[in-house]
Amino acid sequence: MEYFVQQLFNGLTLGSIYGLVAIGYTMVYGIIGMINFAHGDIFMLGGFAALIVFLVLTSIFAGLPVAVLLLLMLVVAMLMTSLWNWTIERVAYRPLRGSFRLAPLITAIGMSITLSNFIQVTQGPRNKPIPPLVGSVYNIGGISISLKQIIIIVITVVLLAAFWYIVNRTALGRAQRATEQDRKMAALLGVNVDQTISITFIMGAALAAVAGTMYLMYYGVASFNDGFTPGVKAFTAAVLGGIGSLPGAVLGGLMIGLIESLWSAYFTIAYKDVATFAILAFVLIFKPTGILGRPEVEKV
Repeated sequence: MEYFVQQLFNGLTLGSIYGLVAIGYTMVYGIIGMINFAHGDIFMLGGFAALIVFLVLTSIFAGLPVAVLLLLMLVVAMLMTSLWNWTIERVAYRPLRGSFRLAPLITAIGMSITLSNFIQVTQGPRNKPIPPLVGSVYNIGGISISLKQIIIIVITVVLLAAFWYIVNRTALGRAQRATEQDRKMAALLGVNVDQTISITFIMGAALAAVAGTMYLMYYGVASFNDGFTPGVKAFTAAVLGGIGSLPGAVLGGLMIGLIESLWSAYFTIAYKDVATFAILAFVLIFKPTGILGRPEVEKV
């Protein structure tokens, strides 16, 4: 029983990271109806931004407290990825907003390849390890819970609560919901649609940066191809929970994390990704819109 609970906690930790990234996918799809396949690489950029901040600060201030160091890593990573995602939306996606649906998709794939190759050229193809930021481990009833797992889950819960408040209780959230329902009508009613979409990209990038920093802290290594596999799994989480549904993105992320953790614990680890995508296919066969997704109503 202790082993099972241990794997549940491991799965929740990994699922929290996937959930943060999945929110970015589902927000962009909900507001402009496109899949931002470069979002996984924004997650990777967040990890590298945090890595660079870590290396610079530890070389200058050797005795800097871990809490301050982690906070600075998060802030800089969020600022850098927000700037990147804003630029991508402004330069690559906005000019194609009125074109046929395949054009933004191809552009998103191109941006993903560009960002990955940019990091590979500038930072090198080798993995970039860092020493453990947080090493404390607590043993509770035979279950080992590390402090970094607690940090990841707590930060995820706090961010999701703040995010829920912004979307449901603020003027920005109302503008986002109005833009999602009908962009033309929202513009006629005074909503700055372009600004709202740009802010949505910035918010998604900030959450991806937090996830990238947590991923770096959890695994202790960054690589230029980190954006592909976690990005695909986060997109899978968004589809599983219901693309366009924010609670669905979080639920899908937690489910993907739990499936990976439990499968790796009780079956061969080589097939954990196969199990994840097989369960996704099984769910979509019986509920094509995802677990919490709603059928899309075509406007006529």
